Amino acid sequence: MFKKLFGKKEERIQTIKLLAPLAGNAVDLSAVPDPVFSEKMMGDGLAIEPSEGVVVSPVDGEIIQVFPTKHAIGIRAKNGAEILIHIGLETVSLNGEGFETHIKQGDKVEAGDKLVSFDMKVISEKAKSTITPIIITNTDQASSLQKLTEGNVDKGSTPILEVTFE
Repeated sequence: MFKKLFGKKEERIQTIKLLAPLAGNAVDLSAVPDPVFSEKMMGDGLAIEPSEGVVVSPVDGEIIQVFPTKHAIGIRAKNGAEILIHIGLETVSLNGEGFETHIKQGDKVEAGDKLVSFDMKVISEKAKSTITPIIITNTDQASSLQKLTEGNVDKGSTPILEVTFE
């Protein structure tokens, strides 16, 4: 009520840093052997070749989608960035086999909260790849997106992307 009286606008976080949602090796999207990701058809970002089967939230935000097959999660960060974490390639065909979700749509999460566990052996045997794209699906609305690292990353602690929305 007082905000209306005094004309103060609520401050919105504009720039956020995404932390690595997985431990492993961060690579450019061009290295992903799937044109949907490598040609940035869904948006920009990067990918991680995981060294373990645990995905944590890269930001504080809200879970906006948990795919029924548990292979992908959508998160909306506090600055409006919409993040897709797509575990492996051609993993939708596994129908959830090898995946366990720890969250549901609508949940509020903080950076580092566990989202999904997956069996690296099942994914590497039955899917095309374990490489995991992390995509800002509304890149077209971002005023800037900067990749902060490549190479070895630790889940929940290594900053990988910086995204600004005005």
